[in-house]
Amino acid sequence: MSKDRLQSDLCAEKLKALGEPIRLRIVDLLRDGERTVSDIAEQLKEEVVNISHHLGILYHARLVTKRKEGRFVVYNLHPDVSAVSKAGKQHLDFGCCRLEVPDK
Repeated sequence: MSKDRLQSDLCAEKLKALGEPIRLRIVDLLRDGERTVSDIAEQLKEEVVNISHHLGILYHARLVTKRKEGRFVVYNLHPDVSAVSKAGKQHLDFGCCRLEVPDK
């Protein structure tokens, strides 16, 4: 498989993972820093099991990282996903593409 094809496949996987509004809301929430599944569920007024499902998809697309802290799982944006600010606009840079996000 060519390098360009591989890069395109990885980009498509990331964009597909962002194809659900709730996943965009999760990524937006994680721009402010790491959070537990319970915290994300509470903030977004969703069931923990639903948030866990969507975080799994984001994790497999390498958009978020996770670590165990006691009995909790803590999620954060993947280091390759950078939240940048240019000319007063907030962006999420996924390496293959960049999304403009509204200011909070």
